Amino acid sequence: MGRKVNPIGFRLGIVTDWESKWYAERNYTDQLHEDLRIRRLILSELTRAGISRIELERSANKVDVTLYTSKPGIVIGKQGANVERLRQMLEREIGKKIHLKIEEIKVPEVDAILIAESIAEQISRRVAYRRAMKHAVQQAMRRGAKGVKITLSGRLGGAEMSRSVTEMDGRVPRSTLRADIDFGVVHAHTTYGRIGVKVWVYKGEVLPERAPVTAATLTADLAAISGD
Repeated sequence: MGRKVNPIGFRLGIVTDWESKWYAERNYTDQLHEDLRIRRLILSELTRAGISRIELERSANKVDVTLYTSKPGIVIGKQGANVERLRQMLEREIGKKIHLKIEEIKVPEVDAILIAESIAEQISRRVAYRRAMKHAVQQAMRRGAKGVKITLSGRLGGAEMSRSVTEMDGRVPRSTLRADIDFGVVHAHTTYGRIGVKVWVYKGEVLPERAPVTAATLTADLAAISGD
């Protein structure tokens, strides 16, 4: 199962959280399409800003938008000019008050979306795809990833027939629900057609917090075992 579905959706509510946090009874469809328009507008306006994730939270007539980016300087602009212009565009688009928050990604080398975008950009510039894959895997492992897997699909190197190539290091347990796996898909546009780039980054296991052991709980456990 873990090999056939999106790794993030597979773990929703277990080790990953929703990117849109709101509840609607009647106008669910309208709000869903509003979310899609917000994301589409942000990604089209900030193509070079290294946007990895966009989180949306709603309350009454206000939408809180949190942007996770590796280049906050580009998003904010000189004296906040870019972020203010983006906020006004979003408010005109959906007709609601927008509150923008910018969060910096400290280690972009282990972010799946940013890795996929970097490889796609290199392929578009005609860099050898194997070199781009190997470099991305080595960088991620060097910066603390437990495992990385990258798959490219399409007419690689201008070949007549499309094929898939995979580069992997470490381990990526895709069927383990407690495994924290980041996943990203990006398309590289070349003269030969589109090439799909998929990236899995395994960052370790997320284990539940254990209650601290005290003298009282230890006594109760021993009493339960002895049958008293």
